[in-house]
Amino acid sequence: MTTFNELYNRLVKASVENRQSEELENLHKEDFDPHHLDCLLYPKKYAPVIRINDCDCPEYGQNCGVKCLFDALYRNDKGNLEIDPSRCVGCSECIDQCKMKNLTASRDILPALAAVHASKAPVYAMIAPAFISQFSKEVTPGKLRTAFKMLGFAGMIEVALFADILTLKEALEFNKNIVKESDFQLTSCCCPMWISMIRKVYHELLPHVPGAVSPMVACGRAIKLLHPDALTVFIGPCLAKKAEARESDVSDSTDYVLTFQEMKDVFDFAQINLADLPEDERDHSSRAGRIYARSGGVSEAVQSTSKRLSPERKITVRACKADGVPACKAMINDLLAGKIDANFLEGMGCVGGCVGGPRILISREEGRENVNKYGEKAAYQTPIDNPYVIELLNRLGFDTVENLLEDNRIFTRKF
Repeated sequence: MTTFNELYNRLVKASVENRQSEELENLHKEDFDPHHLDCLLYPKKYAPVIRINDCDCPEYGQNCGVKCLFDALYRNDKGNLEIDPSRCVGCSECIDQCKMKNLTASRDILPALAAVHASKAPVYAMIAPAFISQFSKEVTPGKLRTAFKMLGFAGMIEVALFADILTLKEALEFNKNIVKESDFQLTSCCCPMWISMIRKVYHELLPHVPGAVSPMVACGRAIKLLHPDALTVFIGPCLAKKAEARESDVSDSTDYVLTFQEMKDVFDFAQINLADLPEDERDHSSRAGRIYARSGGVSEAVQSTSKRLSPERKITVRACKADGVPACKAMINDLLAGKIDANFLEGMGCVGGCVGGPRILISREEGRENVNKYGEKAAYQTPIDNPYVIELLNRLGFDTVENLLEDNRIFTRKF
């Protein structure tokens, strides 16, 4: 029988060549698991994690050692592990825990490619801040933008530009809300795993979380406001973004979420040699937005922007940060126990931050180094200094930066 990965590779190759329908017709004459095909063609029916084989682990059996912090796992009537799409946040811990490799990440590439080929409206690639040099050191942002256009995308937008805007919003929120030494704020705009942990496990802390969407959501909403018929595809190292894109209050922003690994598969099957492509450079983000991809980046960005906005302010950002689920839990427990003096807490679900995500293509250490170097190359240090940020905000209807505090349309959400 055709395995899940064999089926995936075969259909992705056919989709890149724009002959998916033909391949599906041939497939129905062969031996394959219909569940595998359904997962690949209709990924939004399933959680970001899917089961691809029956549970046959001789060591654990019904006492499977795979656990979920968010209670997303359960047994069906056949004794197989299932994942509840309404509870799964895409942390991928269960994939790592399953010794029999019966669990794997959902793949959205088939419907995404079908949309690129069929849509009469523009389709934009939204690339996560962690992208720099993921596909090799020779692949610059300009070369990557050219590659996306070769595949049929209208363009590639660096989500770091919208991390700039969210940095401004969080810095403004900090300067407004932190008025006593005992006040504190939890960052809200970056990691969906961190936010899910607060909302579902530590919900008593929600009053300390300012209502801000993630840079992915901000980017998608801005594109759709400026180009109402456009489709948006986010590409990053994270499975949790697949779950975030389906949340009811922000699902208007992002049509498809792909991982770096999925995108690499497409480039490989399309035989696109990224390093040989011409440049299509459009650097718009500041250092603050670019360093969101690594742990400590959000804190550092908000700290520098808060100072830039209010240089005479006496209460400044005192950050405490944690990366990885155990460290995030420990930090929150210390906060609740009164053991933390910080007034700005940053959590990231993956060790190292986004550069340590479950679908990275290079080591987290190399990713962090690349992100730092890319940040240093930025023409502007903070978003308040970045003319592209101001221009974009004006195009979106914001007369002043301070209007971000009054926004209820694009960059704000209610937790």
